[in-house]
Amino acid sequence: MSRRHEGDRMARNGLPGQGEDGSGPTLEKLLSVMGAGALEVCVAPAGRESVVEGVTVLDPLDPGPSPGHLVLAVGIDPHSAAAVDVVRDVAASGTVAVVFGPGRTGRPGRTPDALRIAAEETGIALLFRTAWFDWSRLVGALRAGLVLSGAPADPSLAAVPPGDLNGLADTVSSLVGGAVTIEDVESRVLAYSSTGEDVDELRRLTILGRRVPEWRIAAMREAGFFRTLWSTGEVIHRPAHGENPERLVVAVRAGGEALGSIWVAATGTPFAPHASDALRSAARVAAVHLVHHRSYPSHARLVEDAARALLDGRGSATVLAERAELPVRGHCAVMAVRPGTPDRGDGTGQLRGLLAVHCGARGHRAVVLPVDGGALVLLGALHENGQRAVDQVSRLGESLIRQVTAAFGPGAGIGLGPVVEGLAELPGSHRSAEEALRALMTPGEERGVAFASAVAERVALNRITDALTGLDLPPETPVARLVAFDAGPGGGTMVRTLRAYLDHFGHVPATARALGVHANSLRHRIVRLTEVSGLDLHDPEARLLAHLQLRLLDGDGDGGGAVTRRRT
Repeated sequence: MSRRHEGDRMARNGLPGQGEDGSGPTLEKLLSVMGAGALEVCVAPAGRESVVEGVTVLDPLDPGPSPGHLVLAVGIDPHSAAAVDVVRDVAASGTVAVVFGPGRTGRPGRTPDALRIAAEETGIALLFRTAWFDWSRLVGALRAGLVLSGAPADPSLAAVPPGDLNGLADTVSSLVGGAVTIEDVESRVLAYSSTGEDVDELRRLTILGRRVPEWRIAAMREAGFFRTLWSTGEVIHRPAHGENPERLVVAVRAGGEALGSIWVAATGTPFAPHASDALRSAARVAAVHLVHHRSYPSHARLVEDAARALLDGRGSATVLAERAELPVRGHCAVMAVRPGTPDRGDGTGQLRGLLAVHCGARGHRAVVLPVDGGALVLLGALHENGQRAVDQVSRLGESLIRQVTAAFGPGAGIGLGPVVEGLAELPGSHRSAEEALRALMTPGEERGVAFASAVAERVALNRITDALTGLDLPPETPVARLVAFDAGPGGGTMVRTLRAYLDHFGHVPATARALGVHANSLRHRIVRLTEVSGLDLHDPEARLLAHLQLRLLDGDGDGGGAVTRRRT
């Protein structure tokens, strides 16, 4: 068998042969640094304390791997007989673990009994690459992970759990003294420290857009800043310029590979003494977190999938609680948000960032889910007192409507779901929030945020029209005759006239003003309308039927699908 020894190449790039304690990076340490989004452990019969010396990519034309290596079985279907042969073949070389891909289905699924038995008999750990982490990314992450396993850290930095980039940003902020953002190599924001309302405009734009503005990136690229940043391990000082405060910047790297950068902006007071030394130390520790965070996109998808499944009534509250770090029990609620003009700015992405930032700034634990034209906000860990929890939701809704209106323009709406006991009850809160939002979108409705109880009449009417949608009605009702007349030659205003007349309770002057016609002209229309349709406007049941059919024609009985903002 022929194999490329990836671990040997790693050693030439600075891979330590052993850790500080002389035992070297263990499988447990490596998995901790990598995070849950890259590898899934099926079985580890010899435990996770085996020392990992390097990584080998399987190639059937080379001799066996070096002892202590982790073997990547690229191209081997874990459900095939060849997979069992690989496990037994590499066992003789002292291999620590074998990593298989997710197989033809794209997901690991149930591990074949023969493969599991082979791993248990040989003592080799059996791992699976997740579907969203391809082989090339996995090799790079393992390379950096082996470099970083067991790296020493400042005690305060070491207390931050791996992958908690927001926690790391807050810790760096307290050590260095300033507002921190942690970015990837594409200048996308991965995390930022908690800050007050008074932040510089560039930081505000960067956080809201989840990326440094394009014009800023272009300017730094033209000035050669990025070439300097990625070629040095030193802290770069950028002096204050205009309204932009001074900043400290350092690259985060591992094993020669650039992973991202840490930026610290002054916040009106001088940086802490020895700020550059503290930032260099933070960059070394941040490398562990950034490698761990490479699984973040998949983790975000897992949280989103779990939240959507729960709201759809097919998911598990326990799964969502574990993935989103929310308590299973306790007060929680859902908000349904629509901006007035979804096409402004960065659309749904900007809305999602704004909601997440604002909820976090107000101390709420929230999951923000993008939906067509808007977003859902799942609020967990609300106050244990029921009324105070309701007040929290109300205040947050009022605050968010101001933020969304300022960012997207007038016409925004936020439906508030009732506070419920535990994540398992969130589907009901979600349905109510959507109903409240739909009611707020009604033409003429001036409120921008409300619970369904505050717009109960509109909610009830929407439910009625929903129930009637698709109902097979007789084709010769008065409204049906008017629709047919308007579609023919000489028609076109009968349905509109009847709708306005009923909406204004038969008051001729008000109806005439709404239609922009003279009152006498309206009277002539009404006479003609009754002749064409046969509608008896003095019959309350006939008026009720006509009004309901007109509501259905308006599209208010569309079953509650995508809502667009109609009021001005």
